[in-house]
Amino acid sequence: MTTTFEQLGIKKSIVDGLKEIGFEAPFPIQEATIPVLLSGRDVIGQAHTGTGKTAAYAISMLQNVEPRRGIQGLILAPTRELAVQITTEFKKFAKHAGIRIVSIYGGQGMGVQLDALRHGVEIVVATPGRLIDHLKRGSIDLKDIKYVVLDEADTMLDMGFIDDIKFILDLTPVNKVMSLFSATMPPAILRLAEDYLNNPKQFLLSADDLSGEGIDQSFLVIKDREKLKYLIDFIKENKKSQSIVFCSTKNRTREVARDLRENGFNAVAIEGDMSQHQRENSMSRFRRGQADVLVATDVAARGIDVPEVALVVNYDVPNQEMVYFHRIGRTARAGAKGRAITLVSYSSIGDFNLIKRQIKVTMTDLNEKLGIQVSIPDPLKRDAGSRRAFGRGGGGRSYGGSRGYGGGGGRSYGGGGRSYGGSRGYGGGGGRSYSSRSEEGRGGDKPRSYGGKSDEGRSSDKNSRSQMHHAPKGSAHRRRW
Repeated sequence: MTTTFEQLGIKKSIVDGLKEIGFEAPFPIQEATIPVLLSGRDVIGQAHTGTGKTAAYAISMLQNVEPRRGIQGLILAPTRELAVQITTEFKKFAKHAGIRIVSIYGGQGMGVQLDALRHGVEIVVATPGRLIDHLKRGSIDLKDIKYVVLDEADTMLDMGFIDDIKFILDLTPVNKVMSLFSATMPPAILRLAEDYLNNPKQFLLSADDLSGEGIDQSFLVIKDREKLKYLIDFIKENKKSQSIVFCSTKNRTREVARDLRENGFNAVAIEGDMSQHQRENSMSRFRRGQADVLVATDVAARGIDVPEVALVVNYDVPNQEMVYFHRIGRTARAGAKGRAITLVSYSSIGDFNLIKRQIKVTMTDLNEKLGIQVSIPDPLKRDAGSRRAFGRGGGGRSYGGSRGYGGGGGRSYGGGGRSYGGSRGYGGGGGRSYSSRSEEGRGGDKPRSYGGKSDEGRSSDKNSRSQMHHAPKGSAHRRRW
């Protein structure tokens, strides 16, 4: 039998707000954590995006916060986007409860936030840095706090907020209910929980549970310059719904958004170098459906929750498996279905294979499905006529010892290049020499040698140079490291 919010003891005013947005029954994490939080016990929840954790702590907090009794609830979030998203969710749940919520984050004018605080609020959702600004100027007081939530604690740790979090928590009353939610539990987060949470009830999901359920996951290995072509094709297939494209750098994000606009898509970008107004404008257009594609970096995309997103494309391979799950979790929200495609450039195959082994999820190989061959060039098998092809002769680059490639009788990459070492390095003789040699008059100290010789070997070095077929004329300029 399905448990209802009424059976969990939730107030009618809150249940009415939940039903208006389609929340008929609690998600598993809500059913598990809400009774514990309502009992006054602290909670640690290891939960990835899309599990319903925001509603879990929001409903519990709204249940016991009293109107017009000062700031009683505090949620700390790593980014302004996530803070805004959490605030939006709270306001939906509290529509009929008479509880006021405000977002406090950097990039927004202080005056707007001060006005909201002067009118009175019961719950503050904040990023650590801007909250500390308010604490120092006295516009926020935490003496009446009853509930504290650390959301995406691992991200706050990665962003260097751990000391700020401790500073803030030290200003809150000892007797409060705390909950900590994190996708991963690194040692620093566990130590934080040990220091500030009181006998917490733990709800831990192992990495094996992060399967991206409801998401059709696939990958395509292609050349980097081919990515845009296939991205356009995939977005066209998803034309009835919205798409999110993840890039690893800010520059790449802007470039991809621009390229998509040039190809007729209404694409917006969101990345760290944009002003707060620009970011909010992009998110607003995407949420209202005025933009069909959002191109974003990982950090900037925290807090994105748009039900109509049916496709997520990893334009660049993420740097770890948890980032992968955070990305693809932007689709298939609240039990819906979605699709996630990772575009893998040849240089990223190794990184992607590592992630694929770690996530232990079956993924569709689009190369096989679409008949696209993977052809990675072998740098050691280039045409003989190319500048760096193997060939007899000298003047190529020499990278060290006396028996490297090139020089007299050895193989050399091309001709006329620099020499980085001894008589039989890549090329040898005529270019610049970066070998180290000992010299007389240094009190017997011998500098460290990186592939070169002492002055006693100069005669043999000259003999070696004479064997180079293409060495440029003139004496070599020697540098000492």
